Amino acid sequence: MKSTKGFTLIELLVVISIIALLSSVVLAGVGTARNRAGDSAVKAGLRQLATQSQTYRDTRSDFGRGVTACGSGSPTPNLFFSDTKITEILANIQQNDATGSTISCRTDATTGQFWAVSVSALKGGGTFCMDNSQGWFKAGTAQASGLCN
Repeated sequence: MKSTKGFTLIELLVVISIIALLSSVVLAGVGTARNRAGDSAVKAGLRQLATQSQTYRDTRSDFGRGVTACGSGSPTPNLFFSDTKITEILANIQQNDATGSTISCRTDATTGQFWAVSVSALKGGGTFCMDNSQGWFKAGTAQASGLCN
């Protein structure tokens, strides 16, 4: 009788398939975690935008009336979304949103007292909008009124 050393082909294939199964489960979890991290970074950027808006408002009379664009690259007096710090925050938000997503920025045309920013797609799915009326986040888009719908 011969004594065999090592693994049989079946045993080796079973071990390889178990390793492949475990790897796929781990990689799926990593992708989900990456998406959640991106969404958290977008929400953190929006919170930072809200904080910066208070500082901006303390030094200026309004956020600009009827603004419908996000950042122009160069600061324009009395336009919130073209402020240097605000454009930096918006750029950071855009780096962390889903590929192909757009960011909409609006202020109200009447008083310039309200602003809203919406992100059309998060990595984890859905949209997100924040305005300064209540200081909270919700799904939706920025409206001409400077509020989220």
